[in-house]
Formats: sequence, structure tokens, C-alpha cells
Amino acid sequence: MPRLLYITNQICSSGGLERVLSIKASYFADHLGYEVHILTLNQGDEDLFYDFSDKLQYHDINVNRSPLGFIKSYRTGIRKVVEKVNPDVICVCDDGVKGFFVPKIIGKPCPMVYERHVSKLVAETEGKMSFIKRLIAKVKYALMDYGAKFYDAFVVLTHGNLVEWKSKNLKVISNPLSFYPEEKSSLKNKKVIAVGKHCYQKGYDRLLESWQLVVEKHPDWILEIYGAFNPDHDLEKLSIDLGIEDNIRLYAPVKNIRDKFLEASIHVLSSRFEGFGMVIIEAMSCGVPPVSFDCRCGPSDIISQGEDGILVENGDIKSFSTALLDLIENEDKRNAMGIAAKNNVKRYLPENIAQQWNQLFTSLINQ
Repeated sequence: MPRLLYITNQICSSGGLERVLSIKASYFADHLGYEVHILTLNQGDEDLFYDFSDKLQYHDINVNRSPLGFIKSYRTGIRKVVEKVNPDVICVCDDGVKGFFVPKIIGKPCPMVYERHVSKLVAETEGKMSFIKRLIAKVKYALMDYGAKFYDAFVVLTHGNLVEWKSKNLKVISNPLSFYPEEKSSLKNKKVIAVGKHCYQKGYDRLLESWQLVVEKHPDWILEIYGAFNPDHDLEKLSIDLGIEDNIRLYAPVKNIRDKFLEASIHVLSSRFEGFGMVIIEAMSCGVPPVSFDCRCGPSDIISQGEDGILVENGDIKSFSTALLDLIENEDKRNAMGIAAKNNVKRYLPENIAQQWNQLFTSLINQ
């Protein structure tokens, strides 16, 4: 039984990395015979937001908050767990700089894989950056490019991510679906759905401006947004300023997001950039056609233009509203795209994605 150790920060929140890890790690343990361990930092007894297999084994290490104390406790804690587990492969899921140097920090006891879950564009958290912030980002990514070379494989989520990195050990393995219901949305409810935290990246300011144009023609349609609130991105105030507050519903994250997709007729992704676009494939699995900005990175890997969804030039708010109106006003087109979406997205089923990972792990173990 091969032993697999994941090293990450925490797995208790409702983030995309946590959701993907719950699916992959559970599948490896439940269906592929792996002994799977997950190492977290300062997680304590926090409840897990997502469901993880009962077969998984957990290790939590306490790391000091001070810079020097952190490095020492981080190295010592990981080494103790590695010595105890004796893994055949280590996977590091940490989008911070420290994750790139785990092979140097612990001495690389076995083949090691780095999983990158976000684009380099994540540095652009609030639009235009100052000179100092640009310099810091440049130094940070130079360190990441250097550290990436110490891994046996560097896995990114989309083909668009390949151009961001200088490593020769790059591989593309997409995220797996978190669900694939037997049923599909009727696409008859006058609901459009968006999912993701309120932040600059998700581009909800652009979405609401586009929605204003839609509401002018279809005041009976509702836009539902599910995601963690952020006082720096007051969508309620923006909707009032745009005069569309009666056509917007803002909800906190929910575990049963599948049920919400099944109640919707169109999915929208207004992001300025993405790491992959997990919510797109989840919507498609429910037979809900997506309208997405063609941002880096992910949507163009997932959506077949005009067949199972619509891609719009990134930032073109008017064209985004036009695409929405097209699907709202053409029920036959909406239904045809919904059927194609549910069929085309099968390539992201966990059994298909897990086999790609299994082939990688097997090749590394047998090298």
C-alpha cells in the first residue's frame, strides 16, 4: 500500500484548495488503496468544512509565529511527521513562498510533488500595484521559480498556467469535480448564480454593472451570489447605487451548493483571473450553462465556446450582458448548452482525474 503525505496549511475552511483536497485524498484512500496522511499547521481541533474520508490520517503541528521560530518549528515538525509516516510520495499544497522550499527544508526523503492552485496573477489582489508591491511580487516569484526546480513534478491546473513558470518539470492535471448529480437543472427558474468570495479577483463589481443592463430588459430575473462577505467590497451598497438591489441576493457560503446550482438557469463567472474555475465545472455538472469572462487561467480550458457555454472578452461588460441576455431570451439555446455542459464536463470526474495523479505517483515511486 503506497503511502502519500500531503503538506498544507489548514483544511478546515471553505476554500477551493480544501474542497479539492477532500475529494482527491478521499478518492485515493477509498478507491485506489493509498494510505493517505495530511499534515496541517496550527489547525488544532477546528471542525472540517468539507467531508473527508474516515480512512485519512491527520497530523497537526504547532509552528511559532515569529520568523525565526517559525522556520525552526516548521522544519522540526515536518521532519518528525515524515519520519513517522515514511511516505512514498510527498505532495505540497501551499501557495505561499515557503511551500516551494520544503524539499530544501526537510532534505527530500522521497519523490516530491508541488501542487499550484492559483495563478501568479493572484499577486494583483487589488488592481494596480505600487512600485514597492510590484518589486516584492517580482522577488517573491523569482524565489518561487528557483524553489520549483527542487521538486520531481510541478503540477498546475490549466494550460494557461504553463507559461507562468520556468520549470521543466511542469505537468497539467485539472481539479476534479466535487459532485456529478444524476439530475440536471430544469433551466426554467429565472435565476442566475455566481459563487465565490467577495474580492477584487472575482470581479463582482463588473458583474453587477453587467447585471444592471440585464435587469433593464428582464426585471423578473434574480442574481444570486454565494460567497464570503468582505467589508472592503460592499456589494449591497453597489447594488443600491446601481438601482438593482431588488434583483440581487447575497448569501454566505453553503455546503449544499450543488442544490443551488440545480435551481439556477445560468452560471456566471466574472473573475479578473482564476486558478482554474472550479465553480464552472460544478455548474456544468448540474446542466447549467456558464457565461464567463475569458480570463487567465481556466475558463478557456473548460468551456467550448458556443457549445456548452459562452466566453466573453475579459472586462467587456457590455458583451457580458449581451451573452446573458442571449441565454435568458433563447430557452432552446440554453437547454442545448446545458445538455452539452453536463456531458462535456465528465472528463473532470474524480475517477478520471485521480487516474492521472495515480500514473504520476506510480512513475515517481518506480523511477
